[in-house]
Amino acid sequence: MRPLTNHTPKPLLEVGGKPLIVWHIERLRDAGFVNIVINVAYLGQKIIDYLGDGSEYGVNILFSNEQDEGALETAGGIVKALHLLSDTFLVVNGDIWTDFIYDSGFELDNDLLAHLILIDNPEHNPRGDFALKEGVKKYTFSGIGYYSKAMFQDLEYGKQGLAPLLFKAIEDKRLTTEYYDGRWYDIGTPQRLDGLDIELKE
Repeated sequence: MRPLTNHTPKPLLEVGGKPLIVWHIERLRDAGFVNIVINVAYLGQKIIDYLGDGSEYGVNILFSNEQDEGALETAGGIVKALHLLSDTFLVVNGDIWTDFIYDSGFELDNDLLAHLILIDNPEHNPRGDFALKEGVKKYTFSGIGYYSKAMFQDLEYGKQGLAPLLFKAIEDKRLTTEYYDGRWYDIGTPQRLDGLDIELKE
């Protein structure tokens, strides 16, 4: 995303007249979420200064600051913020845009560790990530998922990705998936950002 992100963290890049992260916060608020935890790393202080305590948006924002360590990746970031999270919690990637309707009352059943939202494979990920059922085509992980604290509570602090944990949960049959066919955009290039900006303004 450079040069756009040379001085602006990706979640603060604007589409449709407001930053990506504000779209998320407003959708989460409208779905009934009150407490939101945001991991910040690269240029993270700018996100903290921009959003404040969340009162402007009708929510309570807590920050898990990774600026000293450098980005801990998804699983590592969750481990650091685990004490701030509920037993079942929602994670939304900060560099996507979607009109998916979040569920503040969602609870994982029995011994499940995760529930992932999958979408059709975009051009930049044609092979997909996970299947809805065994033996069928793979879909792309949207960056939206509900997780159990139990999935992370025994992990050591430090930088670590989420994918190995997800594949282990699949192997143990402790992960479910859901297909979403609505609007979803991975803001991975300036061109995708511009395209979404034009669409939202129209």
